Amino acid sequence: MNVPMDLHPLLAPAAILVALLVDRCWGEPPARWHPVVGMGRYLGALGPRIAPAWGAPVAGMARPFVLGALVWIAGALLVVAVALAALRLMGNWPMWLQLLVTGLLLKPMLSWRMLRDEVSAVEHALGESLAAGRARLAWLVSRDVSALDASQVRESAIESLAENLNDSVVAPLFWFAVAGLPGAALYRFANTADAMWGYRGERNGRDWTWAGKWAARADDVLSWLPARITAALLTVQGGVGHWRTLQAQARRTPSPNSGWPMAAMALVLDVRLCKPGVYTLHGDGRLAQPADTARALRLAGRVVQGLTVGALAWAALAWRMPA
Repeated sequence: MNVPMDLHPLLAPAAILVALLVDRCWGEPPARWHPVVGMGRYLGALGPRIAPAWGAPVAGMARPFVLGALVWIAGALLVVAVALAALRLMGNWPMWLQLLVTGLLLKPMLSWRMLRDEVSAVEHALGESLAAGRARLAWLVSRDVSALDASQVRESAIESLAENLNDSVVAPLFWFAVAGLPGAALYRFANTADAMWGYRGERNGRDWTWAGKWAARADDVLSWLPARITAALLTVQGGVGHWRTLQAQARRTPSPNSGWPMAAMALVLDVRLCKPGVYTLHGDGRLAQPADTARALRLAGRVVQGLTVGALAWAALAWRMPA
């Protein structure tokens, strides 16, 4: 007897394990099949239509804000509808096939292997030259890297590792556990929209002050709890439990969420993480050294391993539950 996939207790943990295994072994799917690339194309095509040209006369803030919200909502409804359609299509499939395909569809919503490889590549490039390190970092972050010294390049890579450990691993899995494939897809869309639209001021010749505000706030809401979970996982893995210190450091960043995993990483590594002119986390820490990048990668890797073990335990419990 086939059980509806959204009701079977084994589905969620098994799909998580499949997604993590596929990510570990093969990484990202080809761009032409990658749903996040599709989300980016949608946002990229409509973004210039909602954000006014930088410096152009603007009648008011209402029009770009409303347009940004409506386009975001339309995109969110589309990705949720596609996810729901996939679930409906699989409803009568054998359970083993439902588990496998759901895991394969979940995989593009998370990305640990690519994140790990990109951060490692920055450190490797720094070993060649500062210019190479800056160029490689530019693949990973949106900030201007032209004036960063070697330590700042390394700090930026470690910050990106911590922030994206939440955005690309913990948060998608959290929302999958809460709301299934539609939840993971909605979060990935929201996070992609924030990355492309969620800026204060100018980006790529457009004024995103109001056009991107809905996208930024939606991502803030959906990332609020996962960011704190990520920080807790980092501190537990690193053996540091100073939550009040972590809370104080996290508030130094403009974002209500990204400061949490970044501050946790800074405290566990005992290094300073700084975005010049914006914030400094754990200012009493050491300047980051090449070994600290390796330590940060191991720490983040242990978090992913912990999530895998958690999914295995969840699957073991679900296996014993009556369907």
